[in-house]
Amino acid sequence: MSRLSKRSTLAAALAGAFMFAGSAAYAADPLVSSQDVEKNINDAAAASQAKIDKLSDQTRDLVADYRTTVAETDNLKIYNDHIAKLIDSQKQEMGRYNKQITNITKTQQGVVPLMYKMIDALDQFVKLDVPFEKEERTQRVQHLRDMMEDSSVSTSEKYRQILDAYQIEVENGSKSYAWQGILPVDGKQLSVDFVHVGRVAYLALSLDQQNAWFWNREKKDWEKLGDEYVTSVREAVKLARNQAAPNLMKLPIEAPESAE
Repeated sequence: MSRLSKRSTLAAALAGAFMFAGSAAYAADPLVSSQDVEKNINDAAAASQAKIDKLSDQTRDLVADYRTTVAETDNLKIYNDHIAKLIDSQKQEMGRYNKQITNITKTQQGVVPLMYKMIDALDQFVKLDVPFEKEERTQRVQHLRDMMEDSSVSTSEKYRQILDAYQIEVENGSKSYAWQGILPVDGKQLSVDFVHVGRVAYLALSLDQQNAWFWNREKKDWEKLGDEYVTSVREAVKLARNQAAPNLMKLPIEAPESAE
């Protein structure tokens, strides 16, 4: 074979080889594209599933929140109904209190003047009564007057103390009490035992138990008793001090004034 023929044959062979290689590359391109498409589809599907899962979680959370909100709303409605009933009850109670306050105010408007009149009457009674324990009784009346001007003392407490003072005066009329004191006699100050037997008699006995006096209501002064009364006055003093048993005593009793 000539050299030219060999060159032609080699060129033909090389051309065929290049053509075969080009055909193989061309045949491989569709396979690669198919794999890429499938991968993209899978990736897209995975991304879509992730979105679906996320939306599902969000939906469950929203449903749970909704149910919680509905439950809280129901509870709040029940609580609000309860509060509304309490408010209605309190309004009714306030109405009763306001009515009571109005009644109390009206009562006080009548009671307060009555208490002042009671104190005045008690003061007048002490001044006109037999003057035993005069200072103590007078101070008690003054305390009541001062109390009436004390805003820290309730009206009910003021009324109670006035009644207590009246009760003390009532009890004075049924008890006997003896104590030592000074009796002015003929310009002298004598130490004596005073004794009052209820409001029946107000007496004095010298400490040597030799002389006795009684309070003369009409004269409003002390008057000396005769010797026939001294022993009875001694017994009255002992009885008031629980030093003797009750017994009949001869005491100077003033007859009540007759009505004309």
